[in-house]
Amino acid sequence: MSYLSDNGKPLSGKPVLSWFISVAIVLSIIGLILLGNWQLNRLDWKLALIDRVESRVSAAVVTAPSKEQWTSVTQEKDEYRHVAIQGQFLNEKETLVWAITEHGNGYWVLTPLVTTKHETILINRGFVPIDSASPSTRLAGQIKGDVTVTGLLRINEPNGIPLRDNDPNAEHWYSRDVVAIAKARGLENIAPYFIDADNTKNPSGLPMGGLTIVNYRNSHLTYALTWYGLALLLAIMSIYVIRLERKSS
Repeated sequence: MSYLSDNGKPLSGKPVLSWFISVAIVLSIIGLILLGNWQLNRLDWKLALIDRVESRVSAAVVTAPSKEQWTSVTQEKDEYRHVAIQGQFLNEKETLVWAITEHGNGYWVLTPLVTTKHETILINRGFVPIDSASPSTRLAGQIKGDVTVTGLLRINEPNGIPLRDNDPNAEHWYSRDVVAIAKARGLENIAPYFIDADNTKNPSGLPMGGLTIVNYRNSHLTYALTWYGLALLLAIMSIYVIRLERKSS
């Protein structure tokens, strides 16, 4: 196929898809395929993670990590472990963290628990509705003396949530930030994790424990199919354009 210049003279063959565009298309297709492969690898990782978490949740209860083990606690290998701890609540130092649950809006009640080794662990004792935020409305649930708490180990949630930062000075808490809460309450020897208490009923029914939602988003297969689909579409469109050019030449 030839083209005419501005002065009407024919130009030498000049394919619409130049070598530069062709190389760019090939590299784009390869890149899309690699992205699909990466998402499939992520899918395998996510499925393995979900399997590990589900096995931890249903596993037998073990003692919560002690101070000697705190530095080795990680989200990948420890979150949602089924643990137990003994000690006494410091009810006067509880912290209310904003929560949205199946029971409506309200607060998580995070209460420090001190062990006989003087280790401090924050316990998410459960949910209370907004009208029960004040401890005076649930005095029966302010347990005193030695207790054993069973629940799921959770990893620190620093700073807050999207669009809402924790504000310790105003007592506005949106995430269970162990470090910030410990500083605000003057807690020492604090564990780098907290424990979501199980559904063992508290006196008067508040706080309500056992509301942990174990949910890992898994869209990697969808993403992989999307990348592969785009690669296929780009390849088909390129072949179609090339055939049109050959027919018109």
